[in-house]
Amino acid sequence: MDKIVDALPGAGLAAPAAAEHGPAYRWSQLVLGIICMAMIANLQYGWTLFVNPIAEQHHWTKAAIQVAFTIFVLTETWLVPVEGYLVDKYGPRVVVMAGGLLAGLGWVINAHADTLTLLYVGAAVGGVGAGAVYGTCVGNALKWFPDRRGLAAGLTAAGFGAGSALTVVPISMYIQAHGYQAAFLYFGIGQGAIIFVLSWFLHAAPAGNRYASRASDAAKVQQTRKEYTPGEMLGKPVFWVMYLMFVLVAAGGLMATAQLAPIAKDFKVADTPVSLAGIVLPALTFALAMDRVLNGLTRPFFGWVSDRIGREQTMFIAFGLEALGILALYAFGSNPVMFVILTGLVFFAWGEIYSLFPSTCADTFGAKYAAANAGLLYTAKGTAALLVPLSSVLSAASGSWHAVFITASIMNAAAAILAWVALRPMRRTLIERSQA
Repeated sequence: MDKIVDALPGAGLAAPAAAEHGPAYRWSQLVLGIICMAMIANLQYGWTLFVNPIAEQHHWTKAAIQVAFTIFVLTETWLVPVEGYLVDKYGPRVVVMAGGLLAGLGWVINAHADTLTLLYVGAAVGGVGAGAVYGTCVGNALKWFPDRRGLAAGLTAAGFGAGSALTVVPISMYIQAHGYQAAFLYFGIGQGAIIFVLSWFLHAAPAGNRYASRASDAAKVQQTRKEYTPGEMLGKPVFWVMYLMFVLVAAGGLMATAQLAPIAKDFKVADTPVSLAGIVLPALTFALAMDRVLNGLTRPFFGWVSDRIGREQTMFIAFGLEALGILALYAFGSNPVMFVILTGLVFFAWGEIYSLFPSTCADTFGAKYAAANAGLLYTAKGTAALLVPLSSVLSAASGSWHAVFITASIMNAAAAILAWVALRPMRRTLIERSQA
């Protein structure tokens, strides 16, 4: 592996000395990461456009086709720690390059998949590629912006949603005009090629990052002076508190939002027209459209807020808002207008986990192994996804959505309380010890 990496010009090397580049250089690195994130977004968010055409072509059940999506999510999530380790060891270029090739190859395989087995293989290949790009770009942003980690991680994570918002219509039109196989093939090649080209311009942040001193002087955002390896981090109780909080918020939000369509149907508002800001759409369609917008905006917004008032304080506010929003959605969601507004609130107070937790992880355990460490924490997304079917069990057992909403709200409230009474003092103690 070392020989392969060494053969790539500049692979694994940090960026040239800070003196050779102005402040704009690290922003260019951030923009490159955001574009790469946008290029992998459709592997997740665009998948729904292909399900019906695949079913019509091959007469496979939708349940069998959706297994491919589950495989994609698991390989995208659970392998990020390994890919993060490779980023920390070899630099971002080679990992993003490989990720782009695999992401493109995954869709090329999907284009030629004439069996479910081959479709599942394509999903696994694409998941590995998407995870490599996602973990690398977030980790690289954390290293380049020690003084603005929340904002940098939020902007990078927002790129993941922005990519689908920009290309969902072209992909849909291309499927209608040329078939889903052609869309898989050409969009896969195009997205993979863009990532491959951009990867050559990615650099690791220099070890003596001059912006680190700004972060260490900030009273609101405490940062460690010790660089914890992934193994050392796993031995710290504060990591497992963060992991538990991540699972609680991710699962609680998913339980309330993943079942949005059946909830809207049971509330009898799904097809009711709603007029807001001059836009008229059915309530469910309106709510789903707001998902893409607000779930993207919340990531840089709350990341920026956390850079100024502190991570735990921001978590307490956001997670508490999510708990209240879920309860309000249950209480007032039978009104079509309130359904749309409160759904927007729930989406807005949920998506920030993808900026707050990576930045908190890097603050607590250092920048040197930030990609691998954040990747380990990111596996909480996969753990949370395994808990989502619990919402169907709860609704079936109780005969209503009451238990689902109450459970989801309690999970978010518990995370908010943990942020203040557990994570805050534990992080302070660990960081003070590192400074001593």
